[in-house]
Amino acid sequence: MILYPAIDLKDGQVVRLKQGRFDEVTVYSEDPLAMAEQWVAAGAEWLHVVDLNGALEGKPVNTSVIETIMQGVEVPVQIGGGIRSQDTAEIYLTLGAGRIVLGTKALEEPALVEALAKEFPDRIAVGIDAKDGKVAVRGWKETADQNAVEVGKQLAALGAACIIYTDITRDGMLTGPNFEATQTMARESGLPVIASGGIASIDDIKRLKEMESDGVVGAILGRSIYENKFDLTEAIKLASS
Repeated sequence: MILYPAIDLKDGQVVRLKQGRFDEVTVYSEDPLAMAEQWVAAGAEWLHVVDLNGALEGKPVNTSVIETIMQGVEVPVQIGGGIRSQDTAEIYLTLGAGRIVLGTKALEEPALVEALAKEFPDRIAVGIDAKDGKVAVRGWKETADQNAVEVGKQLAALGAACIIYTDITRDGMLTGPNFEATQTMARESGLPVIASGGIASIDDIKRLKEMESDGVVGAILGRSIYENKFDLTEAIKLASS
């Protein structure tokens, strides 16, 4: 299982939001590249970078910062936030992104997922953000009347590489991920799942690790590592064992 330290960008700074709310912002660093280098030095095999401004505005905003991170580290970078067209996706992928993450647009325009998955095999992830089993869209401001697991099955048929599954009630809260929903998504969707939201302890990672045979292949770490809830190097060793 791979652990993905998250670098969430707002106005060029590294921040964390609580439950995706822009009025609940904590700034952790004004130097995103230094933050990326710190996580790589701790043993990270991948980084997860999100353009929060882009997610809100529906177009890339922190592109130059993201490019600096990609050029400055020697591990692949998974990028999300504001990727809502084939042109934008291709810009990041040709710049060297290891993987991109589509969100709302993937639900609105399945053909985009299919086209990109054919052009860039194994490099198109889709974020499924859910509340009470229903998909949340548009920066978590709306809940669509779509069952999250059924959406996962549709994405598998379209050729997506994996799902990043977030229970938005847990994100940034350090209350533990929604284990049951994450496991169900992995078992039933037919796609590998990266868990996101609420991971707070080594015990959470151990429990997710036990679901690896179900298809839970990774976990995104945010507030827990920024607030030193556990040692990242130790967690990576556990996850990869």
